[in-house]
Amino acid sequence: MKFTVRTSYPLSKNGYILNGIFFVRELISNACDAIQKTKILRDKGEIDVKDEEFRIDVKIDKVGRKLLFIDNGIGMDADEVKKYIAQIAFSGAEEFLSKYTSTNEQDQIIGHFGLGFYSAYMVADDVEIDTLSYKPGAQPVFWECDGSSEYDIGPGNRKTRGTEITLLIGKEHEECLDANYIEKILRRFCSFLPYPIYLNDKRINEQPPLWIKPPSECTTEDYLQFYRMLYPMDEDPLFWIHLNVDYPFALKGILYFPKIRRDFDPNKSSVSLYCNRVFVSDNCKDIIPNYLMMLKGVLDSSDIPLNVSRSYLQTDRTVRQLGSHISKKVTDSLSSLYKTDRERFFKAWQDVSVVVKLGILEDDKFYDRVKDFLVWKTTENEWMTIQEYLERNREKTKDRVLYSIDEKHASHIQQIYRSRGIDILCTNGPFDSYLFHFLEEKMRPTVFQRIDAEMHENLVDKGREKVLLDAEGKTEAIKLADFVKAKLSDENIDVEAKSLAADALPGFILMDEKQRRMRDYLMRMAPEERENQMSRFGKRTFVVNTNSALMEAIRKLDHSKPDLAKELIREVYELALLSQKEMEPDALHEFINRSNRILEALTADALKSV
Repeated sequence: MKFTVRTSYPLSKNGYILNGIFFVRELISNACDAIQKTKILRDKGEIDVKDEEFRIDVKIDKVGRKLLFIDNGIGMDADEVKKYIAQIAFSGAEEFLSKYTSTNEQDQIIGHFGLGFYSAYMVADDVEIDTLSYKPGAQPVFWECDGSSEYDIGPGNRKTRGTEITLLIGKEHEECLDANYIEKILRRFCSFLPYPIYLNDKRINEQPPLWIKPPSECTTEDYLQFYRMLYPMDEDPLFWIHLNVDYPFALKGILYFPKIRRDFDPNKSSVSLYCNRVFVSDNCKDIIPNYLMMLKGVLDSSDIPLNVSRSYLQTDRTVRQLGSHISKKVTDSLSSLYKTDRERFFKAWQDVSVVVKLGILEDDKFYDRVKDFLVWKTTENEWMTIQEYLERNREKTKDRVLYSIDEKHASHIQQIYRSRGIDILCTNGPFDSYLFHFLEEKMRPTVFQRIDAEMHENLVDKGREKVLLDAEGKTEAIKLADFVKAKLSDENIDVEAKSLAADALPGFILMDEKQRRMRDYLMRMAPEERENQMSRFGKRTFVVNTNSALMEAIRKLDHSKPDLAKELIREVYELALLSQKEMEPDALHEFINRSNRILEALTADALKSV
């Protein structure tokens, strides 16, 4: 007998709202709900059944072009089939929960919508249901529909409690009769569902979801094994965060801090999203803040608002709260690690710092939660916060925080500061220059300054300054500066001569801190725009040392070999560029050629005296 399906949604394959691959997830989820309802009824004494009896079977009949989904759950009688199957968008799960309330989180029902079953028509030309209710005296029911607005219903053949759904697969969906294809979908969407799932009698979901266990019951090896299962090609993670929240929303999950790989994409989420253990998406960008995109792992929440296909997240206040809570849990865990295990914290910091620094720049509240463990390593291999740096060095640097790109950058200048007992921070992170500006605003009057950005008083030996005037009214410092500038003969190079504290340092390049930051910012711009702007930063200041024996020797050499003296001055200048990582790549070739010419000339002179 023909009946009409009551729906406001089209059932045709071209018009239906669900993506074709999701039909497996939807039918398996419905089967889990049917078993879960049976378990709840059992716990209330309305049915007698053992846990080990529960199972879901997926079977493929290639000859008959059939794909079967079989469960031994609650089943349905004729009235329930008409009510739950023949009315699209009527949720049997919600009606059941309104009748049988439970405070046990293990009793959660997956279903939220009455649409999941009809996703079968994305691949099937015809769908049959053979079901038998758990109710005493119930009769089996058979339901069949070809995807039109009419269906047949009558007596069924099932002998035991549960439901068997048979999909007659359309010719354009041959892949649905391929066991490997179906297994791939099952493992993606259903690996962590609570009841055994078998494909042609092969168990699919043997790995229990670690995130549902209390953190106190999980060992380090448990977390590592779970990570290896999720990401078999990755190195072991640095550490992890186990989320277990009941209020004001339900949220469970495990987030791992991985070691950052060179191919890391900061715009790609690697956290999988689940709803009641059912895979929803491998993209959590709407939940996890951008600065936490490097995290890996799983999140599971029954409170996330999904669209009707359970495939896409709908952003609302709950989603924003989830993101904020996750961010807070991350910072709480980092803070705890910093306080309890400094060695492990510092070991992980090289990777973790990218997250922390980006979080500060993107989230106004984030800084207040991380400022106590925002650390940098010094050139002496110590770790310290900015506040600790200021407390240790304020008498010598006042409110300045001196930094270098790394422990080897401009080592000749670093040595002067070290001899004065002044700490230097190593700041080679991609966001450090942006962070300095942020921290200067937060920590006024503190300023960050690279060691070669200013003629700091600690670089100068005032007791040996050459300030006496000659007959022309010039000091030795001025005459040395004039000599070097003439030899360089470059209008883009200013020259100053100073009494530097280290005699072995012939000179270094000086560049104003604000100019360098602006230049570094422009370097990240598009090439054509960068080229137009970079001309503003082409001028450099070369500071030469009046106490350098090398500079004095070059001046004397100029009387007999002015050309060699000129080559040597250019060599000293470019050695300073090279040591401070300021040399342009295209200048390296000429630098090497000049070095060879100088070595040949000096060797020839040495051989004459042999």
